[in-house]
Amino acid sequence: MDEVTWAALAAVLTAVGAAWTWYAFRNRGVASGLRGAGLTLIPPAAYLTGTLELFTEIGGSIADWATHVVLSPIVWAGIVLAGLSVLLLGGSAMLRGRDEPADGSPRATSGTAERSALGGGTAPRGKPVIDEDLDDIEAILKRRGIT
Repeated sequence: MDEVTWAALAAVLTAVGAAWTWYAFRNRGVASGLRGAGLTLIPPAAYLTGTLELFTEIGGSIADWATHVVLSPIVWAGIVLAGLSVLLLGGSAMLRGRDEPADGSPRATSGTAERSALGGGTAPRGKPVIDEDLDDIEAILKRRGIT
């Protein structure tokens, strides 16, 4: 587009904005009219600073990209793979959070937990089984003066 076309576009957008501003002042009040006046000044400011052409080029590039995304099966395959990747990473984070207790120590195996639940006397290395949940409860009771 040449310079005259950009000036014509800025003039048309300014005229439409001026009409809206006049309507807003008359029917919607001063605040709406001032907002319209502020928006009306954007197209000539963009023209005078040279950014009107930049805005239209950016808009055209976004439209080209969106058309390419919508119509390309290869792009859709990439989108599906990206979504699958996000799901797998989120799922592994959720499972990792379940497997590790808050203190970072490895969780007891199910055999150890079953032995302690059934009253089994010792852990595999001959040490007595300590129920960590009961330790927490005992600490709370001691802080409250209950023994």
